Amino acid sequence: MTPEAVMEIAHAAMIVVLTICGPLLLASLVIGIAVGLLQALTQIQEQTLTFVPKLMVMGVVLLLSMPMIGRAMADFTHIVADHIVHP
Repeated sequence: MTPEAVMEIAHAAMIVVLTICGPLLLASLVIGIAVGLLQALTQIQEQTLTFVPKLMVMGVVLLLSMPMIGRAMADFTHIVADHIVHP
């Protein structure tokens, strides 16, 4: 396997990781900031208040991004399979 092929697989792997984790982390960040701001404004310092909205939003985002995640994983599988078949 050539160094170029290794770099192409590594690049594709990083794209897959960002495609899978990016939307979930971004949604968690936005909800965390919104709930933190709400807690600061209302002076409610309940620790479990941030957990439930993040969990619900991340579940919805995961369901909505499933086609994109599946497509990214399939593309990565095709890249790896092409490198196996044509070394």
